[in-house]
Amino acid sequence: MNADGPQTPQFATAEYPANIPAAANCAACKQAISGTYFKIKGAPICAGCTERIRAQIPQDSHAAFVRALVFGIGGALVGFALYVAFALATGLIIGYVSLAVGFIVGKAMHMGSRGIGGRRYQVVAVLLTYFAVSMSAVPIAIEQSRAHRSQAQAAETAKPAAPVNPGKAIAVLALAGIASPILELQDPVQGLIGLVILFVGLRFAWRFTAGRTVNISGPYTAVTAGAA
Repeated sequence: MNADGPQTPQFATAEYPANIPAAANCAACKQAISGTYFKIKGAPICAGCTERIRAQIPQDSHAAFVRALVFGIGGALVGFALYVAFALATGLIIGYVSLAVGFIVGKAMHMGSRGIGGRRYQVVAVLLTYFAVSMSAVPIAIEQSRAHRSQAQAAETAKPAAPVNPGKAIAVLALAGIASPILELQDPVQGLIGLVILFVGLRFAWRFTAGRTVNISGPYTAVTAGAA
């Protein structure tokens, strides 16, 4: 029996016998394997095809991350606009729109990076999705406040408006927007449902930007003809 040196355990893939018959063919090029070969998803791949597959695997880079970030911000703005437009057009604030926001952000970043993903992509995608959903509460609240104020002024004599510090007002609105998913828990049932739906939307963004890896094990040595 032909014995090979000890192989490094491949925890991400199933283990297979190290040697294959010389007559076995490469799963990629279909040519007979001789000498060194590798395994991808348990299938034998010749050394030449393995190198070509490795060269085709997208490599992370600063440029790829920047593209993903730009596309992700664009997707977040689209999701933000969609959420606000739907709420203002229908008068309903439905948390299910956050699913669409997570989908849009995740797909946009995946497109921008050209299929590259990883932990930093996932963190950015989740943050962009959360901010797009939570900050949508700001223009919705402003519009609702304006409508209520117009109704109140129509019912009584207009009073001079108190001076407002724009910077302070913007900061308060921003903080209120960021905290809006938590503040919704003032209504425990609806608030909890909204958080669960938001979590699912964040999961969409997280999954779409996950790293794609190809587990390649080996090298192994094919059994030569006539070997015992």
